[in-house]
Amino acid sequence: MLRVAVVGSGPSGVYAAQALVQQRDVPGVTVDVLDRLPCPYGLVRYGVAPDHEKIKSLQNTLRTTLEHPGITFLGNVAVGDGPRELPPGRLLDLYHAVVYCVGAATDRRLGIPGEDLPGSFSATEFVSWYSAHPDAAPGGFVLGARSAVVIGVGNVAVDVARVLARGAEELRHTDVPDAALAALADSRVTDVHMVGRRGPSQARFTTKELRELGALPGAETLVQPEEAELDAGWADPSGLPAAVRRNVEVLRGWAGRPPLGRARRIRLRFFLRPVALLGDEAVRAVRFERTAPDGRGGVTGTGRFEEIEAGLVLRSVGYRGVPIAGLPFDEGSGTVPHDRGRVLRDGTPSPGEYVAGWIKRGPTGVIGTNRSCAKETVASLLADARALLERRPARDTRAALRAAGQEPVEWPGWLGIEAAEAALGASLGRGPVKIPDWAGLLGAAHGTRG
Repeated sequence: MLRVAVVGSGPSGVYAAQALVQQRDVPGVTVDVLDRLPCPYGLVRYGVAPDHEKIKSLQNTLRTTLEHPGITFLGNVAVGDGPRELPPGRLLDLYHAVVYCVGAATDRRLGIPGEDLPGSFSATEFVSWYSAHPDAAPGGFVLGARSAVVIGVGNVAVDVARVLARGAEELRHTDVPDAALAALADSRVTDVHMVGRRGPSQARFTTKELRELGALPGAETLVQPEEAELDAGWADPSGLPAAVRRNVEVLRGWAGRPPLGRARRIRLRFFLRPVALLGDEAVRAVRFERTAPDGRGGVTGTGRFEEIEAGLVLRSVGYRGVPIAGLPFDEGSGTVPHDRGRVLRDGTPSPGEYVAGWIKRGPTGVIGTNRSCAKETVASLLADARALLERRPARDTRAALRAAGQEPVEWPGWLGIEAAEAALGASLGRGPVKIPDWAGLLGAAHGTRG
């Protein structure tokens, strides 16, 4: 019997587990899906915006896989070299093979002066806060700021801009934690500037996400035509790729229209490159350099500058993988070196170690891309199965994990968390509301939360 550990219970990890138990070439494969958190689903639970119920419903599909009799969920199991973490070498002693599906857990930095001023955050920090991630800071994101700047023009930037511009009452039906909902209700933000260093035809958001900005009650979306017109595809988008053309057409519909006088405004800005965050004790503005197309698909600086007032700055310029102590890591790409999913140590495949998802290929693709990525890795693992079965892992994995200082939360514990979140929501007159802290999650998992 081939015993495999999959580290990470987001889409890539669940798809890897599914491919392993559904294959027919190697009989009797069992999979333990490990996660540092006591909750499954990864970014589907903690990264998808709360008002995107259709995407969040993917949890139901992932749930079906995790309930497969050949798969066991083990949350609250941390891998690394910390005092309460399990080193990869020790983990490999417990299984025939380990597949790391740990995603890309941090944001890229801007590398400009003032980036660490109070009031400046990564988009991931903001998303984690309103998604009730137990590692998130307790708050302070929106209180007092009248103007916010979101640096980036991808889907995550659209998400955080939309949440800032949405009325808190519109989010009451979601699972946003109560403290975040209260902070959003007290928000003084009236202007959200979403800024890109290139033009509309280079923006990375999808048309569906973009259109949502124009459908927010109580908010209006504005585009400055004199900026957008610098884009070669703006005047006649007919020659652009279909997805890009649709984006430009939506933006053209917003460009130059008179303000409607609504309570909040989302201002999409283009051809502005951040060069500094300004302020003494906290951020008060962002300084941008005006850019211009360089004729090769990029931009060049013009030497002209502009400042946008901001008491809150959220950078959303891409994700980056984080090294796992004990595994090789390519700092340039933010990934683990591999050959078709086989982890490479000094250029040679490391027996029994594999990767899938963003830590394998970088933060690219959509959720569904993880399925084909996981299948490639699983194909490599199964091709190695005969050699892997020669290993002699620990017989009792649960006992070995506990002996190593881990206290796994199994599926019944996760069901306890779900029940506690439903009860919390009911007490607040809402649907299920996420528990935002480690103590609350573990207490619910063990049946001790009051």
